[in-house]
Amino acid sequence: MSIVIMVGQLVLGLSILVILHELGHFLAARAFGIKVDKFYLFFDAWGFSLFKFNYKGVEYGIGWLPLGGYVKIAGMIDESMDTEQLAGPPQPWEFRSKPAWQRLIVMLGGIFVNVVLGIFIFWMLTARLGESYIPNSSIKYGIVPGTIGKKMGLEAGDKIIAVNGKPVDRFEDLMSSKVLLDHTVLTLQRGDKTMNLTVPANIINDLSDYGIEQFISSFPRTTFAVDSVVPKSNAQIAGLIKGDSVTAVNGTKIQFYDQFQAQIKANGNKLVDLTVKRNGDTLQLKSHVTSEGTIGISIKPNMPDEKTINYGFFGSLPVGANKAWGTFSVNARAIGKVFKGEAKFNKVVGGPVAIANMFGSHIDWIHFWSLVGFLSMVLAFTNLLPIPALDGGHAVFLIIEMIKGKPLSDKFLERAQIVGFVLLISLMVFVFGNDIVKQVMKNKP
Repeated sequence: MSIVIMVGQLVLGLSILVILHELGHFLAARAFGIKVDKFYLFFDAWGFSLFKFNYKGVEYGIGWLPLGGYVKIAGMIDESMDTEQLAGPPQPWEFRSKPAWQRLIVMLGGIFVNVVLGIFIFWMLTARLGESYIPNSSIKYGIVPGTIGKKMGLEAGDKIIAVNGKPVDRFEDLMSSKVLLDHTVLTLQRGDKTMNLTVPANIINDLSDYGIEQFISSFPRTTFAVDSVVPKSNAQIAGLIKGDSVTAVNGTKIQFYDQFQAQIKANGNKLVDLTVKRNGDTLQLKSHVTSEGTIGISIKPNMPDEKTINYGFFGSLPVGANKAWGTFSVNARAIGKVFKGEAKFNKVVGGPVAIANMFGSHIDWIHFWSLVGFLSMVLAFTNLLPIPALDGGHAVFLIIEMIKGKPLSDKFLERAQIVGFVLLISLMVFVFGNDIVKQVMKNKP
């Protein structure tokens, strides 16, 4: 059932994005009197569709090949490669008969809609939820670094007080793209010492392999108590109950949850001695640890209080727009790192499997719409790339035409479209295979 929910959210989210993207092209074309022959979600390869109907001269349908969607615009060389219509003289209702500036607007219509959609979603989420954050000044016990953080020199308990010399106001900012993608310098306090550490320029490769939680945990270092015990688990058999505080494992004193996790994981498939405080009494309990390094409890962390900023309906618009632009900017900088040699291409791209994992196996509509907003900006950025067969490629050819004062030849555009289509198919195969490899490596014992 969890896979069905995951795939269902993936299909719904991408279908919304594809339909609205193509609607942008459709509306722009119709606004300039250009005839549209087809409007499809997914591709009806070899003429086969799952569903279709005609309305006012346009064929609407759902194809069987789930690789996006398209609108077939009369008099345009596109992914359908239908060149028969181009053999005759240009008609006034065809794409090729319109001024270059109108055709450019048509090609950018889908990207425009994706940008507007992304801004709208982030605007509405901000208006409803506001912005909640943990003040960095309230982090009493510091951070918990993961594998990546430890590799660059961070230690549990470090307090990061500044990024590139500027004080950190929000704890969540430590996991932001401004820290992770800009080769930043972190100023931290370790005990009574102040020191600087530089975030590696190629950290994005490790983030792809291990996840952002392995840089710095999204939860600060915290004390804890047992909140609940899984029925029939090793913890219940050992006698742990809600409200217990574990103060030592095998005689090693612990104060924080990350210390408890480390000790338990280090004793997988073993019996451990737990020193437990319960209502002022100290108990000695024994528990088996699973091979995964768990005993079957959930904990109640003593987290610092969050602050929430409510911006109001219209005040949320610039905040939402800034979040949307941030998503667009992150993608641009990630691709930029590939060209600089600071990131591997297979580390910065993700396909359907990666996106499905992002949606997750349970329904959370706030998370769903947040991800749709994020993906809308990703789709806008991707389509803006100057690759033939993408909107950005068409836009480049139109700009060249506007500079030259005459259109590029149909033969050139046909060949460019074929090259672009082959590149896109190859990229899709690579990305899908890359997703599978990542998933296999992630699940590898």
